[in-house]
This record gives sequence, structure tokens and C-alpha cells, in this order.
Amino acid sequence: MKYLILILLILPFSGFSQKIISDDVTNFWKAYDKVILEKDSVKQLQLIKTLYINKGTPGLNGIMKARGYSAEEYVFAINHYPKFWTSVRKNTLQAGKYSNEIQKGINKLKAIYPDLKPKNTYFEIGILRTNGTILDGMALIGSEVALTDKSVITNEFDNRYPHLRGYFNTDPIKNVVFLNVHEYLHTQQNTTLGNSVLAQSILEGVAEFLAETALNKKSPNPQIEFGYKNEVKIKTAFEKEMFSPYLGNWIWNNPNNVFGMRDLAYFVGFAICKKYYNESINKKAAVKEMIELDYNNEQELTKFVEKSKYFAKPLNFYKNEFNKLRPKVVGIKEFKNGNDNVNIENKVITLNFSQPMNVNTRGFDYGPLGESNVLSVKRVIGFSSDKTSFSFEVSLLPNRQYQSTVVNFRDANNFPIEPFLIDFKTSK
Repeated sequence: MKYLILILLILPFSGFSQKIISDDVTNFWKAYDKVILEKDSVKQLQLIKTLYINKGTPGLNGIMKARGYSAEEYVFAINHYPKFWTSVRKNTLQAGKYSNEIQKGINKLKAIYPDLKPKNTYFEIGILRTNGTILDGMALIGSEVALTDKSVITNEFDNRYPHLRGYFNTDPIKNVVFLNVHEYLHTQQNTTLGNSVLAQSILEGVAEFLAETALNKKSPNPQIEFGYKNEVKIKTAFEKEMFSPYLGNWIWNNPNNVFGMRDLAYFVGFAICKKYYNESINKKAAVKEMIELDYNNEQELTKFVEKSKYFAKPLNFYKNEFNKLRPKVVGIKEFKNGNDNVNIENKVITLNFSQPMNVNTRGFDYGPLGESNVLSVKRVIGFSSDKTSFSFEVSLLPNRQYQSTVVNFRDANNFPIEPFLIDFKTSK
């Protein structure tokens, strides 16, 4: 009877399982060996398709979709980075040996979050654009990035991947369990993409902090230590942009920024989550709240962040300050917006902005009336010399209502524009 009770106690825990699959890594190297012996580029392409992509697991399809990899790009990388591939091969072929360690890490995660759902982990060979991501509930490890160390050769990359040398110098292969638990946490969240800097920061912060908590191991990512050393400066900058829908200043960016460190959204999110956890009396409830939070619901997110007491003022204050700083369309040069009698002889529309803009950013979307009423841009003329106006050619039909929403424009400091609806009717 005692033996039976012991089994029953163990089964719910050890019975929680998911597959950790590394078949695609083996298949890649089989394809690689054939590709490098073939000089005909058309045949190389066929080899990578038949021996790797077409034999791929759902994980390979997932990482290719998530990062936009193509057969042509694999062939390019194989042909142009031979020293890199040679230097990384041995490490990537060790992927399968981490299964037991990863399983233990996931079991530790389940110990702090009993509602954890089983998801599969796939080790893949990608093309240097991710060490780990998720798609369709799968944790996807980019082995050619994640299973690296200081010895990996990067001098063939030129300027294509400026952050990778520094990352490889941290010996990522030593932290593959931590990485997997981080990505596994993302499979439990209700979204992978936040609609603001704050939302994305919390998404990443939850995964980073709870991986550290579950594994009882300090985060290996340099953003965390760097962040605490420079917290005042980072927080001040973050407060200005936390409500921005433009994420590029805080995540998936390069280290050539004002801080000299990329992906500082990880630190801010981590710091907020740590404060939230420390402020909570019921730690298990806090873990559950973090994972199950509706990150893109501004009301819920605001309540969560304010409960952490991380920022000195209510979040509504920072939102109002952000909106004051956003560039705006202050008018249309050729006619007043909302005009219901615009001459169809108007061939140019010029938007006037409240401040100088970043000339490399622009975009338009549909208005409330949808695609059928969108204003078609015939030719882009571009920005004025002082960068405060933007002109484009149009072709107008009579007796028609046109709508387009001005989006994706940013000012010289990369603050995103307040969306502006161009809305007018043409004369009969």
C-alpha cells in the first residue's frame, strides 16, 4: 500500500511530459555535407529542400515561418559562412543530450506554476536570426545561435549580425536550459507580441524572471546586470516611451544606441516583475497572475504595473506626457481635411507635421470605410528639406470619398506619430 501511494504521488509530477526533438539538426548536417560538394546553385537549392526542409518536423516549419527563412537563404549562408558552420557543428550536434536537463527545468517550472501545459521543444538550425522563439505553442531553439561558445568564428559575417560576437562570447551553450525555460514560458502566455513598449517588456520580463525563479539561477543575459547598474538612466528614458507602439528602441535592436546595450526591454520587464513578486504576499498567486495576464489589455496591464510600485507616478501621467511628445499632422497644405468638395485636379497632397520627422519612416493604412475608399499613392515625392512636410502624388476620381490613416511615421527621436485620418470628398 505504501508503494502504491508513493507511485501516485510521483505520477502527476513525472507524468507531465513533452517531447524535446532534435531530428532537424541531424538532417541539416546531412544536407550541408551534400550541398558543399555541389557547385551548381540550382542543385544546391534542391538538396537543401529535399534533405532538410521537406524532411522537417513541425518545428522547422515553425522557425522558418517565424523568422522568414527560405531555402535560398540557407544556401547563401552555407556558401558564404563556411568557417562559421565548421566552428559551430560539434556544438549543435550535442542538442539531444540536453533533453534530460531541459525536462528537469520544465518540472521546476511546473512546481511554481502547477497549471503549466505541456508543449514540445524543437532544436533547429536556422540562419542566425534567433536563439529561441515560439510559434503555434512550440518552443523553437535556433541551435546555430543558442549552442555556441567563444570559439565560434564570426569574421565572415561582415556587418550583418553586429550583436552576435558579443553574444557568443557569453558561451550561450552553457545556458541552453535557461533559454528553453524562458521560451517555454512564452508558450503559456496569451500572446507573443505586445502592442506597446510596456506590454512587450512585461511579456519578456515575465519569462526572464520566472525562468530565474524556477531554476534558482541568475539570469545569464547581460541586460539584467547592466540594467541594475544603470537603472536610473534607463528608467527615465523608458518612462518617456513605455506607451509607444514602436518597439525598436527597446527590443530586437542593435547595441549601437545611447546605452550601448540592446534589448533593454528585458531588463525593465524583469525589474517590474521582480518588484511585483516581492510585493505579493501569495507568491504562487503572483506567478499565476504574471503568466495569465492579458498583456495587451491596457487597463489590466496598468493595474499590474502599478501594483509593483516600480514607477514613482501613476501610469496615466506617463501616458499623457508621451502623447504630448508625439508628432502630429497639423494639416494638409492643398485643402482642409474634411473638405467635401476637393477639386480632382489636385495631383499632390502634402502633410504638414508638428516637428521634424525621420525621413526613413512612413506608412498609411485604411480608414474606417476600408480598402474601397483608400487613397492610392501614385508616386512618393518625399520630405521637405526641413523634414516637416511629406508630399505624394495622387489620382482622384469625381464624387468620391477618400480615407487613409497616416501611421508608422516617426519623428527624429523615433517617437511614433499620433494616427491621423485623411478624410475628404471630391467634387462632382
